[in-house]
Amino acid sequence: MSNSALSTSFSGVDYLIVGAGFAGSVLAERLAHALDLRVLVVDKRPHIGGNAYDRHDDAGLLIHPYGPHIFHTNSADVFDYLSRYTQWRPYQHRVLGSVDGQLVPIPINLDTVNSLYGLKLSSFEMKQFLESVAEKVDDVRTSEDVVVNKVGRDLYNKFFRGYTRKQWGMDPSELDASVTARVPTRTNRDGRYFTDTFQAMPAQGYTRMFEAMLNHPNIKVMLNTDYREIVNLIPWKQMIYTGPVDSFFDFKFGKLPYRSLQFQHVTLPVERFQPVGTVNYPNDYAYTRISEFKHITGQTHSSTSIVYEYPRAEGDPYYPVPTRENAAMYKRYEAEADARTDVTFVGRLATYKYYNMDQVVAQALTAFKRLRARHERQDAQEISALTLNPANVALSDT
Repeated sequence: MSNSALSTSFSGVDYLIVGAGFAGSVLAERLAHALDLRVLVVDKRPHIGGNAYDRHDDAGLLIHPYGPHIFHTNSADVFDYLSRYTQWRPYQHRVLGSVDGQLVPIPINLDTVNSLYGLKLSSFEMKQFLESVAEKVDDVRTSEDVVVNKVGRDLYNKFFRGYTRKQWGMDPSELDASVTARVPTRTNRDGRYFTDTFQAMPAQGYTRMFEAMLNHPNIKVMLNTDYREIVNLIPWKQMIYTGPVDSFFDFKFGKLPYRSLQFQHVTLPVERFQPVGTVNYPNDYAYTRISEFKHITGQTHSSTSIVYEYPRAEGDPYYPVPTRENAAMYKRYEAEADARTDVTFVGRLATYKYYNMDQVVAQALTAFKRLRARHERQDAQEISALTLNPANVALSDT
């Protein structure tokens, strides 16, 4: 059946998409633009963009209400796709850690160690130093195992243990190795937080990029709306769900635990507050880090806006808690999700995994390829059925 035939025979939308963040917006754009399908995007928040949403505060400073979102990727496909909807401002994020009264580079690098210990190591000597202090762990299972195996007990205590306890409300010895496994340690002086091929920020902000992505006559957006309010009122053929998977199934196997964040935004009458975009506080204070948006956005302004991040046990779901018990619970939800032929589950919350923004985009583009292949198969089957049944052909011509 052609898309034009669908529009006259089906009063409703082809896809109901729950969530207007990266996953939902990318799939809405692809389905509308590439397949000419009708899409309704529903989000319970009053804005599009999910956690990447940005806006100007009362002082005219561009801020990220849900904490700093730094775009980086090694995928040319993801970067090229998003480049259709935004121009970019080159930006390489740098992070310092407040440790022992000093601000030193994070991830740990040559300058970090030399500054903390009053040394003058070369890159080669740095490698030897780390090998000398590392506590070898034969069976790496926990986050503590990962770190002490790499950098030893003292650097673990200075940079990781306190920060992890604040961030997760658990000791690193209780957390899966995946939490710290991707944190690098460098033997050179590279002070960039990320080393991806593409590092940039949307020149006009994330919200403008999402607006451009969703600007299509086949896409309608409903905000301030829980999808459950309209799911039985508006006809739809397929759903794409990007919300919490346990909520979709009414918590039948229990509530999947998340860590949340509370953000304290402050505007200051100074041009600069700190030397880099983010400063981490692994051991002091209740907050984990302070970020200053003007570093990230490149905005010129006489004032500046900073945000303090306080980890919380309750609130909006941000970080899945990676324990064996939680993974086992998610597997039960995953089996339920896989059994649904009318719903596609995409994104962080729907798959209970922590993804960077580019990874969510890549996941959504991959999901679209599967959906497009399904539509092509259905179209081919319908054409074949019409061709094989002369009565249908005659009826379709009247």
